[in-house]
Order: sequence, then C-alpha cells, then structure tokens
Amino acid sequence: MAESERQADSSEEVAPPPCQKFVIPKKEINMVPDMAKWKRSQAYADYMGFILTLNEGVKGKKLTSEYRVSEPIEKLVDLLNVLDKWIDETPPVDQPSRFGNKAFRMWYAKLDQGAEKLVASVIPAEQAAAVPEVATYLKEAVGNSTRIDYGTGHEAAFASFLCCLCKIGVLRVDDQLAIVFKVFNRYLEVMRKLQKTYRMEPAGSQGVWGLDDFQFLPFIWGSSQLIDHPNLEPRHFVDEKVVNENHKDYMFLECIRFITEMKTGPFAEHSNQLWNISAVPSWSKVNQGLIRMYKAECLEKFPVIQHFKFGSLLPIQPVGS
Repeated sequence: MAESERQADSSEEVAPPPCQKFVIPKKEINMVPDMAKWKRSQAYADYMGFILTLNEGVKGKKLTSEYRVSEPIEKLVDLLNVLDKWIDETPPVDQPSRFGNKAFRMWYAKLDQGAEKLVASVIPAEQAAAVPEVATYLKEAVGNSTRIDYGTGHEAAFASFLCCLCKIGVLRVDDQLAIVFKVFNRYLEVMRKLQKTYRMEPAGSQGVWGLDDFQFLPFIWGSSQLIDHPNLEPRHFVDEKVVNENHKDYMFLECIRFITEMKTGPFAEHSNQLWNISAVPSWSKVNQGLIRMYKAECLEKFPVIQHFKFGSLLPIQPVGS
C-alpha cells in the first residue's frame, strides 16, 4: 500500500486528541512557486490518500450494491437534501445574459449563513469546536458566488469536507462505500441541478480538451467500479444504449449520460479526452491514467490550487513535521 494510503487509513481510524486546536482554513498558495509547498504538504498526502483509499474501496462494486449506511451518512444526505430544497425555493431570475444566473448568489447566501448550523447537525456536540473549520470546506464546495462558476477545485473542496469528517472520526473506514455511493453521488446530483438551474460557467475549463466541464472524481471512482467487469469495456461507454441500460449502477456512465444530455454534436468533438479514453483496453488502465491526469491537470495546476484552504485538519506543513 502506498504511504499516502497508509496515512489516510490511519487518519480515518483515529479521532484527534481532545487537545486538537481547530482553526478557520485559509489560502496559503498565493504564487506559482508556492505549489511546491502544496505538493510536500500533509494536506496533499492526506487528500490524495483519501481519494485512493475510496478508489480501492469501490473497485468492482455497483452503486446499487448493499452497503452499511451509518447515522452520520444519513445526516450528510439530509444536509444535501436541504441544499437541493433551497434550489427549488430560489428560482432563476430574468436577466439578459444566458449564463451565470444571479439567483445563484441568493442561493449561495443561504449556504453561507447556514453552513455551520448544517455541519453542526452532522458533527456530535462534543466535537462542536471542529464545526467552523469543517464548514469552510462545505462553503467552498458548491461554486463561486462572484463568478457564478463551478469546477474541479470546488469538487476537491467537497472531498476535503468528507476527508475532514474522517479525520475527526465522524466517518469511519466501514463508511467508505456509503461515502462515495450515497453522499458523493447525492452531492453530484445537487451540483448538476445547480449547474442546470443557474447556468453556471465551468471554472477554468479547458473546453473540449478537459475531461469534463465540471467534475473529475466520479470518473476516477466510476472507472474503479468497472474494473474486471465481465461485459462492459471502456469502448462501450460511447454507446448510448449501454449507457442508458447501466447508468444507475455506475457513476462513470451517469457522468457520460449527463454530458450527452447537456451537449450537442458528435461525442468525439465535444468530449475529446473522454473519446480518447474509450480506446484504452481495460478499466484498470483507465483508472490509473485518470489518477495521473487528476494529479497533473487539477492538483498540480495553480489556478485550481490557489483557492484551496488549509487548516489544522488539512495543514500546509510538510508531511511528518
């Protein structure tokens, strides 16, 4: 097992000591040379370890498979259901520009004001001191209210939010499947609804050369789900019939379905990178390639990481310091 995975496992098992001093996370990556600090940081090791641990946990498993659903998982789903309800209560406004509906700012203001209360419903009272730190990641996870955009940096903030809940012991190792299949999947549904309702711009999109305008992690975890599948090979995901028949079982195919719903024209043109991936011979190779691509295109890109916030749970300090 990789060192980062071992770190993630240990951090998920052990709640922090009572003397843990929580802080409000803040930006630390202000210039391109600061990226070296990020790659050496405990935050990077723990974040990547968390992603890889979940990647291993969902391997070969369907979204519809049986898994344990703990009380904190249920509470997280309730939290996301509140965000969904707020979308219904905050309809788009009439405005001249087609994209970036300003009603998103009203929706975001509700989250900004209510985030700590929402997070306090998930974290036990004896750990209430952690609420402001953890809530920061939730507020960062839904898009930018000034630019009305959403991208992989916001997605990373939600994964960081879940990682922090593991680090304080609210979520445990046996919650792994539910973290991805129940909580993260519900998060994706709410984010897709936000993107459609408020016509959000992709944050820092690379256009057709990016993997997807908005998400990355469900492609990683979704490809892991499909490893060693007896029938479905990477070449099948560009087949509309296959996608329609299997999207409820596999996160990767649900992502493809959403893209084809949102975009027009030939798949090879609007999603060139994904089209190229369909030529890879096996899902395990797809999965390995996507992890490398995620590091290179998201975690090692200054425009994404400059917004990342560091606190006591995901610290900027180098590993082991």
